[in-house]
Order: sequence, then C-alpha cells, then structure tokens
Amino acid sequence: MSKKRVVHYINQFFAGVGGEEKADIQPEVKEETIGPGMAFNTAFKEEAEIVATIVCGDSYFNENVEKAQAEIIEMIKKYNPDLFIAGPAFNAGRYGVACGTIAKAVQDELGIPVLTGMYTENPGADMYKKSIYIIQTGNSAAAMRKAVPDMTNFALKLLKGEEIGSPAEDKYMSRGIRKNYFAEEKGSTRAVNMLVKKLKGEEYVTEYPMPDFDRVEPGAAIKDLSKAKIALVTSGGIVPKGNPDRIESSSASKYGRYDIADFAELTGDDHETAHGGYDPVYANTNPDRVLPVDVLRDLEKEGQIGELFRYFYSTVGNGTSVASSKAYAAEIAKELMANGVDAVILTST
Repeated sequence: MSKKRVVHYINQFFAGVGGEEKADIQPEVKEETIGPGMAFNTAFKEEAEIVATIVCGDSYFNENVEKAQAEIIEMIKKYNPDLFIAGPAFNAGRYGVACGTIAKAVQDELGIPVLTGMYTENPGADMYKKSIYIIQTGNSAAAMRKAVPDMTNFALKLLKGEEIGSPAEDKYMSRGIRKNYFAEEKGSTRAVNMLVKKLKGEEYVTEYPMPDFDRVEPGAAIKDLSKAKIALVTSGGIVPKGNPDRIESSSASKYGRYDIADFAELTGDDHETAHGGYDPVYANTNPDRVLPVDVLRDLEKEGQIGELFRYFYSTVGNGTSVASSKAYAAEIAKELMANGVDAVILTST
C-alpha cells in the first residue's frame, strides 16, 4: 500500500532560517522534511510521509495574508496531498494565527483534512478551534516530544477516515460540537454520581461544561476628576516615530513607555502606529485619533482633570496572546499605582 502524502507548513524559526530578523521571508517550498517534520515522518512509519515543507516568515504571512495564502495554496496543489499539517505553534502568537489561517484555507479550498497544534492561550486557538482540528500542546517548543505523537496519532486517524473521538480522548481543542450517544447509565444516575463525588471532594468531569467568562469588576467611580491624575494606555500601537523599541506589528512580545510631558498633541512628524491589524494611514496622519493626548491636554487646561500622567504605555493588540496581555497589564498597573495615577483611559484601534 502506498504511503499517504502530507504537506507540512512551518515558520522561519522552526525551519532554522533565523529568528525575528528573518520573519519577513516569503513562502518557499522544499521537497524535504525540516525541523518538526523529521519527527513526524519517523512517527508516521510506513503509513505516511511528508512530501514537501512550506516555509514562510511570520511577519510576511500576517502582514500579507491574502497574498501569502494564495501563494501557499498554489504550492500545496502541486503535491496533491492527502493531509496538511501546520506547526505546531505552541504559544507563538503570529505563528499560531498563520497556522490556523492557512490550515482553514486549505480545508476550505482544497477539501483535504488539516491539522495543527498550539497552546490553549495562543490567539490562533481562539480564532480557529471551531473551524479546524487543533491539538492542544504545551506553551513552548520544550513540549515538542509530547506534541508530535499526539498530532501524529490524530493525523493517522484523519488519513484512515477513522471516527474522531471526544476532545479528551483524542487531545484536540473542543469545537463546541455535541453528539448524541447511548450511555450505560441513565442521566439521573450519572447526575447523582457526580454530585456525590463533588460533595466528597473527589474528581469528576461534567458532561456539560459551562463557558468561562473572564469578568472584571469595575472599579469605584472617581469622586473628583478635577484632582485626578489620568494616564493613557493603548493597544493601538502608537509609538514615537521610528518605533524605537521595535514593537511587533502583531503578536507583540513587549510594550513601550513613552514620555509626553512636552507634547500638547501628537502629530505624524513625531509619532506613528506600529500596529499591523488595521489601515495605519489615519493613525499615522494624526496619532491623537488613537491616543487622545490633545483632548486630555484641553481637559487639563480647563481644570476638568487634575493632570495627564507624563508617560503613556503602548503595545499592539493584534494577535497578542491573553497571557502576554495580562502580564503587560500587571506590570503597567504596578508602575501607575506607584506613581499615584488615579485612573486610566485604555484605547484600542
């Protein structure tokens, strides 16, 4: 029996081309196994083989989605694969979004099974887990040894046309799909058994998990704004001209703190946006559209607020993971509180 044909997609880092400095490389195809592909091929044994590897820089893909997608689809077509695998991306945000985007495109346009793997907090997981199969991995490449067998086992199921089990059984992220099945015990018995386990403090698994909403209680209202110190924080990517901290256009790995003590307003001559997820023309022409320094200076002069804090904090929200965002927020909040800031205006795009 002939081996099933697989095409594998990886980014510049896992291809060994380079790091962030090579994130702008355009898609290229290599008729060999590279990086994680070698482990996949070994695990496939005689049942399947990677016939081509497509390498694309994370920045290039995310900043040229439609073009990159079309180029990669054409590359894949030539190999007539039975399966497409992307990643695994772990917790790399731009890589995860790229893997999810191209996998869904391949599924929709070529009609073949697709598979990727990533950490649960990767923004690509939230975007695509209901559309494609995503194997749940650890948050870094250190989890590769576990990710490869989990992805390989699932890939072989797809290639053989075997029935896919529950997310818990086959280790993929829940897609929100519910199926009818015949249980050995009736519902009332199962419910009582779960209740007894819960009362005893024993482990149990609900049959109907409820959505987990990350709700934040609003803070108390400021009693007197005329005496309040107000700070600006943005996920809209506003930075000094030239982006001195090299904040990425998507999946930001950092944030910046910038002094506006001497600015009555922001202009295109001194500030710009680093954000890659929206048309930057209007933000670059007048950065106050995203970060309203001009309006707050007016309110400061009119005595409606006490003062505008001399620094603003900025990052890019596009594709940035929840975990990273929470970490940035905790650090920024600590600095703001230490400087006696009473309230924050958080702007996006």
